[in-house]
Amino acid sequence: MISTAIRVARVGSAAELAAAILMVAGFPALMLAALVPSVPAFAAAAAVTYLADHYLHRKGSYLINRLGKVRAGLSIRFLIRQLLLVLLLARLSLADNLIYYGAIACFIAFYGLQAPHGALVQLIRNRRRMPVATRNVDLASRIRIPDAPPRGLLHRSAEKMLHLDLVAVVGILVAAQAKSALIGFIGIGITVALATLYVLALVPYVRGRKIPPNAEKVLAAVDDWLADYKPETVLYFSGSKDSAYQVNMWLDTMEKLESKPLIILRERAILNNLAPTTVPVICVPGGVHLMNLDLSTVRVALYAANVGKNIHLLRVPTIKHVFIGHGDSDKLASVNPYSKVYDEVWTAGRAGRDRYAIADVGVRDDDIVEVGRPQLAPIQTWQGVPEGRIPTVLYAPTWEGWDGNPGNTSVVLAGENIVKQLVQADPPVRVLYKPHPFTGNVSKEAGAAHQRITALVQKAAAERAINTRFIADTAAQAQAKAELERIEARLAQLSGSGGDRGDEAVASRDGLVDTARHEETARLRAEWNDAYWRSFPSWEHRVITGAEPRLYDCFNVSDAMISDISSVVSDFIASGKPYAVTDSAEVGVEEFKRNNTAVRAAVILSNSAAELGELLGAVRAPDADALAEDRKELKRYLLGPDEPTSLEQFNTAVANLALKAETRNVGQQSRDAAALAEAEAEAQLADAVPGQRMPAAGDTNGVGTG
Repeated sequence: MISTAIRVARVGSAAELAAAILMVAGFPALMLAALVPSVPAFAAAAAVTYLADHYLHRKGSYLINRLGKVRAGLSIRFLIRQLLLVLLLARLSLADNLIYYGAIACFIAFYGLQAPHGALVQLIRNRRRMPVATRNVDLASRIRIPDAPPRGLLHRSAEKMLHLDLVAVVGILVAAQAKSALIGFIGIGITVALATLYVLALVPYVRGRKIPPNAEKVLAAVDDWLADYKPETVLYFSGSKDSAYQVNMWLDTMEKLESKPLIILRERAILNNLAPTTVPVICVPGGVHLMNLDLSTVRVALYAANVGKNIHLLRVPTIKHVFIGHGDSDKLASVNPYSKVYDEVWTAGRAGRDRYAIADVGVRDDDIVEVGRPQLAPIQTWQGVPEGRIPTVLYAPTWEGWDGNPGNTSVVLAGENIVKQLVQADPPVRVLYKPHPFTGNVSKEAGAAHQRITALVQKAAAERAINTRFIADTAAQAQAKAELERIEARLAQLSGSGGDRGDEAVASRDGLVDTARHEETARLRAEWNDAYWRSFPSWEHRVITGAEPRLYDCFNVSDAMISDISSVVSDFIASGKPYAVTDSAEVGVEEFKRNNTAVRAAVILSNSAAELGELLGAVRAPDADALAEDRKELKRYLLGPDEPTSLEQFNTAVANLALKAETRNVGQQSRDAAALAEAEAEAQLADAVPGQRMPAAGDTNGVGTG
């Protein structure tokens, strides 16, 4: 019941739901207390509305946004409370008392200060919003960017300003109860004084040296940096904040390019969600600003998504443009007809080339280059189950999706059967359950099934922990846990040592990455992962949620995987390990394999999971693995050869395309130079014979033809 109410109200927890109910119910209670009239009841209801409102704002509740949409926004809620306070005074027969008029005058003056306050806040934010936001770009040596105003002045400024009425409200209520106007006027005076001081504190930040340079100077500084840096390969990306993962997956590859890399983003939301990187980043929201940037040294542009804003860079003829995408699968997005606009389309392996041929969307086979998947480099290939360790099976189902298709996830129909058989397997195996983070967001059946599966894994883990057959090395685990604590403390220190970036202008000014800290963080994360797996027995069942350990880390400690149709399967194939895929929609093995390339070397599971023995047999006896050769062939088909490495293939493709761009540009310059020379020669010849003109085609110089 509560979970349903939380979902309907679009709040994040039971506490948020309670705060929302209290706030909504508080205003009718205020009106009732004003009409009765009762000062204590009014004070109690007012306290509830203040506290609930503040809590929901601090949590960033969706409900607060919705109230603003239905004309019950923050200012209106404060105004209603103040009007009801005036009504309370009238009902207490204080309409002829000075405190009544003082309250009205206070609230009029208070709201009179809201306009300049709001205008100043908006003006400061607008002036400090850079036309181009950057990371790892040295702007500080080229232009002066002043520090941001103190966070306390601008962060949730409207809420802070409105809450200054609290002193006046308390004073007026005390005055009404005590029948003495003095305390009320003291509260009124403090509120008006604080509001005035707040407005005055903002004034210095809209004038003089506290204002950042204008757009023209910022763009000139960026162009000056570009001229010094001379970028050669650009990763271009546009999308919503939820799509930031599509560019984040390419950051490591960009850092390892053999040419000078640059990342160009089009939305500030993407920049704010970009993972740490050493590559220079320029965020250019304005299309005109982008088209005016000096990108004359760029020869290759890489596009991770097909979006409309790509046209702003695609129009540059001196650059060769490539679609690299953000994954390799059988989805329709992998053969989008929009891909015709690029000079080349890069796929992981032969499968991508064949998809375009079958789809027949106009992408020529000559324009397709197979480069592998550089992002899969962290995935280790299988060497068999280490001696002395029981096999580990990863169950990593996808979520239920938006359309309710029963084939989306195995959690509902097959999940419990899969886990029950795994935890009861003999010889034993270890189970790692890593559900998709969206599981249960749409379907309550999926959410309930996930909870049951979690309970199964945890119960089996508890039973195994007291089973004398399984012995834990407590000393080694204690040491690993101590390492985890040390690493986590250092990571927290490193993440906080960059300081508060203030706002966009300061973040651009000070956004140069500390390479040493960046490298130390990467090293510590690898050490954390190693210590994590050593911090509990290698036979312990585990439910893994959250960002850490990452999915690829789970791949590397597993000997087999069970999943659903998703990119998880395509990525796991890089390991060469046995895997199973659930046919939850029960379309049949042959049809399932025909429709999904990535399952052609998989054990296909029905919802009963009766076929699970085939997967476990392949893990326990690799020599008898009937699908081993099929997996090798499928890996080559989907992801390309192991040698040269994918990163080497990628760098070679970049270099080859850059050479094509340079050849084209040199040829164009030669043609332009030849045309100019010819025009100059004609002009010189015409000047050499005054009074005569050069004969045009068809002229007969006065000689008749007939």
